[in-house]
Amino acid sequence: MIEAVAVGPLALDEAEAVAALAELIWHKHYPGIISVEQIDYMLRERYKPGLIRQTLARGDRWLAARAGDALLGFAHGYALMDGDYKLDKLYVHPDYQRHGIGQLLLELMAEHARRHGARRLVLRVNRHNAQAIAAYRKYGFAVLVPVVEDIGEGFVMDDYVMTKNLEAA
Repeated sequence: MIEAVAVGPLALDEAEAVAALAELIWHKHYPGIISVEQIDYMLRERYKPGLIRQTLARGDRWLAARAGDALLGFAHGYALMDGDYKLDKLYVHPDYQRHGIGQLLLELMAEHARRHGARRLVLRVNRHNAQAIAAYRKYGFAVLVPVVEDIGEGFVMDDYVMTKNLEAA
């Protein structure tokens, strides 16, 4: 793990930094998995700074991994019904992947969910994103079900829903 990384709550004034980091990560990672047009569409729909601030204001959990003033990664989650907690976003800057930052963000989000009564962490991952699927499996997630969802403008999300049990064994 990189020594100088600190993880804490995302600040309202970091919404633009999250949007910029998401754009960098998505354009590096997702070509070949989804089209550039779908990447741009999903970034516009899901990473508007105003939307990020809105989710912060409603109480969603956002974590930021930082080294000094640099944002290296982020995670976003919120409670669902029936004891589930949605891990909606988990991304780390490509230059800092495989240094334990993603694992730390995941562990902190799982601990937060557990403290708030969640029994399972739930996420969606593109079925063709082998790197992410392997990482999630490594950290105890299992595929629950495939799902295909029309997200507008002719684009679909072709995902697996994956879950991780948070209850003590």
